[in-house]
Amino acid sequence: MGKRQIAAVVLAAGKGTRMRSGVPKVLHPLAGQPMIAHLLHTLTGLGVTRAIVVVGAGEDQVSSSVEATPGIEIECVVQEPQLGTAHAVQSARAALADFDGDVLVLCGDAPLVREKTLKSLLAACNRSSGPSVVVLGFRPQDTAEYGRLLVTEDGGLSAIREHKDATDDERKIGLCNSGIVAVDGACLFTLLDQIGNDNLKNEYYLTDIVEAARSEGLRCEVVEGEPEEMLGVNSRAQLAEAEAVIQNRLRQAAMDGGVTMTDPETVYLSVDTVFGTDVSVEPGVFIGPGVAIGSNVVLRAYSHLEGATVEDGAIVGPFARLRPDAQVGVNARIGNFVEVKKSVIEPGAKVNHLTYIGDARVGAGANVGAGTIICNYDGFLKYHTDIGAGAFIGSNTALVAPVKVGDGAIVGAGSVITGDVEADELAVTRAPQKGLKGWAARFRERKAREKSEKRG
Repeated sequence: MGKRQIAAVVLAAGKGTRMRSGVPKVLHPLAGQPMIAHLLHTLTGLGVTRAIVVVGAGEDQVSSSVEATPGIEIECVVQEPQLGTAHAVQSARAALADFDGDVLVLCGDAPLVREKTLKSLLAACNRSSGPSVVVLGFRPQDTAEYGRLLVTEDGGLSAIREHKDATDDERKIGLCNSGIVAVDGACLFTLLDQIGNDNLKNEYYLTDIVEAARSEGLRCEVVEGEPEEMLGVNSRAQLAEAEAVIQNRLRQAAMDGGVTMTDPETVYLSVDTVFGTDVSVEPGVFIGPGVAIGSNVVLRAYSHLEGATVEDGAIVGPFARLRPDAQVGVNARIGNFVEVKKSVIEPGAKVNHLTYIGDARVGAGANVGAGTIICNYDGFLKYHTDIGAGAFIGSNTALVAPVKVGDGAIVGAGSVITGDVEADELAVTRAPQKGLKGWAARFRERKAREKSEKRG
């Protein structure tokens, strides 16, 4: 790829009316991140020194979202009015006034293009043949209404023919335009200045850059990518298609890295999910953003994790929920229908059944019985609960925060704990058991008689 600098112009000014949403199209999420964030992350791996994101007027949401992207210098420019794709690239003129390296032009609503494909596109810019424009093409099964790439006998690109303008023979061409192009920055804006708007929409089309370059005696070429990489997201249905592609990629990468998935197609991952080795993921597991999983972890079926950390050897689920800031320690156990939020479950602790743990610490080796609830919220503020190492919390206990249960303490089943429990102490708050001999038999006789009288 040589030593030439690389800049990118990302077109993100489209209104996305087919999405029928108040959210800008490029901010709709894929695998837990806005679709444009996937594209910008790909650019960081290319050595792009700066990225110009072209937004529409009033799209402050897009600007604030992309400007925080780590590892790349990003500047947002406004395209107003919106007069076509070539006009959109023209909006970056001032930002690239001092730049003469290679310029990638990409679409913010086409987030699936791979780094290796863009590297091939940039490598073509540095071929001995010296092309000034390189277009990324692909061969879809259904060419639909894509523009066609007209290739010369020597492998050069002579034109991009829009479907509506193509002849019958040109429409038989299988090589289609993706909308992604690399251009020599030294001539980019000179070529754009030659593009007119003599068409039905009176817009300036970037596709005309090929003919502008050819008219200047400059060579244009084509690099091919895979069809799935070129999927543009213009509707909710296409958003679902893109999600499926990304999920397949993430699952494949996880399995290649040492994760076992019993039924991969039922597992949802986020782009930032981190796995150790020898992790087992059962069917129906959902992993939202911000989750890190250690080695030798088992995620049992239909568990939901987001913003959580699970350390080596832990078992989670089935039907468990780990909410943000849940930390599950080494060899700890989180069982069925257990919810953990903003809490530390220390090594070897067990919370196995039907329990809510919120704003708490559960000490190493402690056991929390079925049906235990930490009452951490009084309607105004939240409070902390501390359960010591080796403590035993009996089933159906309510711990009313703020409260502390000392190391090795035992809380009897059915208790409501409102005060601290000392280390190695037994705390029981339930009422004494009372028995009334023969009461149950008399109750049944009375009710049977009342029922019979009512029927009569």
